[in-house]
Amino acid sequence: MPRTAARLALSLAALLPLGVLACPGRAEEKPEEGFTPLFNGKDLTGWKTFLKDDKADPTKTWTVKDGVIHCAGQPFGYFYSDKPYKNYVIRYDWRYPAEQPEKTTLNSGLLFHIQGEHKVWPKCMEAQGAYANHGKLYFVSGAKKVEDKYDMDAYKKAVKPKEQWQTTEVTARADGSIVVKVNGVEVSSGKSDLTEGVIGFQSEGAAIEFKNIRIKEMK
Repeated sequence: MPRTAARLALSLAALLPLGVLACPGRAEEKPEEGFTPLFNGKDLTGWKTFLKDDKADPTKTWTVKDGVIHCAGQPFGYFYSDKPYKNYVIRYDWRYPAEQPEKTTLNSGLLFHIQGEHKVWPKCMEAQGAYANHGKLYFVSGAKKVEDKYDMDAYKKAVKPKEQWQTTEVTARADGSIVVKVNGVEVSSGKSDLTEGVIGFQSEGAAIEFKNIRIKEMK
């Protein structure tokens, strides 16, 4: 092989690993098939807020920076979608910042099928967001429980350290059945009389962060 050609081949070989590493990164940025973002990464457009203290400033409870929603945890309340959903899969990433006030209970949650008056807490279903038993189903303020099962052992195997990003997925079907997964592992299932409503994320005493909130509506 001529010297010039040999040098070119070596240069291409040296660049190849960089190309291989770069491709997965670009692929990960593509939306997951069938899912639509609910959070634009810039602000809470498409969401409304409710706080127990009606004189409190929501912008001090929820802020957005670098594609992440930062929740201060106080006052209690939730931000919620500006329209209802039925028969869908919702996925979102979450983590608890390492620095928390002393003796803080790491608590939050996904509220869905929210019905009626906005209050703390409204009639709805909740996929528990607390770090201790994330994904457990709660039937809130009169929501009727038809079925309910939680696998703590599965959760303990699936969960990562609190300050690492984790992914929760909730499948809420038109018949009222629900399945919750944490980091791809099923941890909870159940059924309720509620089948539709707006979706909310709780401010419940602890600082927590959310990103990549996305939904897939099923036919």
